[in-house]
Amino acid sequence: MIGQFWASKSGNFALATAIAMVPLMLVVAGAVNVVGTSDDAAQLQNSLDAAGLAIGTKYQPSMSANDVRQLGQTFFAANMSAADAGEYSGSVDAFQATASGDPSAYTISLSSSISRPAFVSGAPAWQATRSASIKVKPGAQACVLALDPHVSSAVSLQGSTNVKMNGCVIAANSDAAGAVSRGGSAIVSAACVSTVGTTSGLTLPNATLSCGAPLENQYASFDPLANVTPPAYGMCQSVPNGKTITLSPGTYCDKTLSGKITLSPGIYVLRNVTIKPGGNGSLTGLGVTIFLMEGSQIIINANEAVNLSPMTTGPYAGITIFQAHGNTQALTINGGSGSVVSGFIYAPDAAITYAGNSDMNAEGSCLRLVGKTVAMTGTSAVKSDCTAALGNREMYAGRMITLVK
Repeated sequence: MIGQFWASKSGNFALATAIAMVPLMLVVAGAVNVVGTSDDAAQLQNSLDAAGLAIGTKYQPSMSANDVRQLGQTFFAANMSAADAGEYSGSVDAFQATASGDPSAYTISLSSSISRPAFVSGAPAWQATRSASIKVKPGAQACVLALDPHVSSAVSLQGSTNVKMNGCVIAANSDAAGAVSRGGSAIVSAACVSTVGTTSGLTLPNATLSCGAPLENQYASFDPLANVTPPAYGMCQSVPNGKTITLSPGTYCDKTLSGKITLSPGIYVLRNVTIKPGGNGSLTGLGVTIFLMEGSQIIINANEAVNLSPMTTGPYAGITIFQAHGNTQALTINGGSGSVVSGFIYAPDAAITYAGNSDMNAEGSCLRLVGKTVAMTGTSAVKSDCTAALGNREMYAGRMITLVK
């Protein structure tokens, strides 16, 4: 019977056809896999690009590696096709996102892979791996930055304020209406105003901006001191008696300092300390960095003199006052006649009230104000180019985000 089958033309044709179909089916299966995997890879690449751009709009240097990955994964998963959730589930698990760089430019690197089951049972799965890279660069030089993400009047210019910030930007990370507001007879001149939200009162003749009009609905600005870590606590130092005192660098605890206070050059760590000179008192510290820890605060009123400048070398160069994260005590610097303040004044979780005066600001000072909110009164002129005086630290408004690959 077998001999008859081999002798049969129809039998030979059927067998030949069956044998020929095997490689043909493999070719078709391969084509299906290639096309399917190509579509998957395109969707994977698009989702990585979208996730990277989304991270770029929200990234802050203080974020942990896990924060960056989770933020990106949220956007990545949302952009992968919901209709093929089962097929794409592996790509979400494989998703990776990291951030590197410094304030001059940050790079967001992303990657993931996807597997498509083989068309032929038992054959290995077809896999595609893709990556993306996003570059995040800072915007223009800034002199004032409010970090609160939602409050109105995050930067407030009111009363008889006359603020001159030619060459640098006033910025607010708040997405609220009137995030930067000017009112009363306040006058302001600056390179520009940049905010995530909107502004109010910033029109001629009271506001003169080199950029023409405020930049609203912008990306958030980077916290310029987000990566600064305060020094370790030392042994609590004693404070001399009297209303005229001179302190040496070190750690001071549980005190209220008043009168005429002079700080010798160096680093001061204050734990539950209040500096409040009082009537006709003063605070002088040239080449100092003051760390306000554990509820410490500085209150300088209008009839008190303040003369502060930062160190220009060392790990804290350019920083004059650093109020620790979590310290919500208001920081008030309303120095009277003859006052001079320069360097970074930093209070990320507190309100800063700053009042300049005509004596200290005729030529402008190398001052940078960074607070949860910032209110400015008096006559304040701030220099835009202060690289050496600020220990090469920079502060920028907004950010530019580009897809590298």
